[in-house]
Amino acid sequence: MAAPGRRLTRVHIIGGGPAGLMAAEAARATGAEVDVYDRMGSVGRKFLVAGKGGLNLTHSDPFERFASRYRGRADEIRAWLREFDADALRAWARGLGVDTFVGTSGRVFPLDLKAAPLLRGWVRRLRASDVRFHVGHDWIGWDEHGALRFASGDGERKVKADAVVLACGGGSWPVLGSDGRWVAPLAARGVAIAPLQPSNCGFDVAWSAHFAGRHAGEPVKPVVLECHDADGTAHRRQGEFVVGAHGIEGSLVYAYSGILRDAIAARGSATIRLDLVPGRDVERLARELARPRGRRSFGEHLRRAAGIDSVKAGLLYEVLGKDGLADAGKVAATLKALPLKLLRARPIDEAISSAGGVRFDALDAHLMLRDLPGVFCAGEMIDWEAPTGGYLLTACFASGRIAGAAAAGWHARAAGATVPA
Repeated sequence: MAAPGRRLTRVHIIGGGPAGLMAAEAARATGAEVDVYDRMGSVGRKFLVAGKGGLNLTHSDPFERFASRYRGRADEIRAWLREFDADALRAWARGLGVDTFVGTSGRVFPLDLKAAPLLRGWVRRLRASDVRFHVGHDWIGWDEHGALRFASGDGERKVKADAVVLACGGGSWPVLGSDGRWVAPLAARGVAIAPLQPSNCGFDVAWSAHFAGRHAGEPVKPVVLECHDADGTAHRRQGEFVVGAHGIEGSLVYAYSGILRDAIAARGSATIRLDLVPGRDVERLARELARPRGRRSFGEHLRRAAGIDSVKAGLLYEVLGKDGLADAGKVAATLKALPLKLLRARPIDEAISSAGGVRFDALDAHLMLRDLPGVFCAGEMIDWEAPTGGYLLTACFASGRIAGAAAAGWHARAAGATVPA
């Protein structure tokens, strides 16, 4: 707490998601006065949506493997994780009465799989520590005197702070407040921002009307997806994806969405290859497919010879056409490496998360904007991305903790500096 006669640091946090709430907790732990502002009617809405199918809180990967999941930002995120890693996050949840377990995939979940009990307990603890919440407050920038401007139901409100933490989210959930509108006020002040792009997203494929009409919504599993990054390195993983009306989506696609998105940006399209029959030998497949099928349909022949279901057979038809199905060797080779051309990523408001945001070179080691002393950033609004699996949430928590603690100490370091106009 502050020394006798010394004014408490006032930290205002914009955004009530995991990064913002963790920043509030870290700032309040130092004795700072903390106010949290959120555009929505309650905090943590995207957190609750993320937990609808079972809250994947973090992952059990060893530390270095965990850090490698952040691709080009692994070095920066590794520094965050040294402050607050997956084990620390699990211990923190346990402190809120939420025990966790490791699933068969290595992902970590609360025992009851739910997000709501954890969020309720967290907000209750923050309120008990005198963190103040202001919902229905839409941040619209600063005025000429450096005060924060908010649009609210009661009209515009202006407030001054010693330090500010921006935890405004990315651009992939506009219905829940993460729509990237924070870009404009920061860009107007010269902050370097990488364009927001979809991440953990689906991709468009030029399906025939027949294929899309018949198979949209069907899962493709098991399947191995292979793609190549900008350096030509091959990446392969087994899993499943879903055929959509416009293309493909699902966990296996999301795992490589950054690589695929960047390949499309560089070359105009990206081609993946699908092993539709993992574990089967191509020569044996060719022999089985070359056997006479008698009066059986070709689809039934595929099912018996290769274990192919209707959607996989449909993919084969899409690529080879009817005439290409006569060559058993060609069919077998295509089943083991079916090429699929991806045209573009699906729109950002359909994505699970976003890439881009405030560039790391615009921030110091404490996540403070170099050109706006006293303004800190946290969470998905910074230029990094992560695959699904708990990696995104963990880094959001870690960055919020760093930014919140640093913001709380800013007033003492800068002798009362405020946001410049």
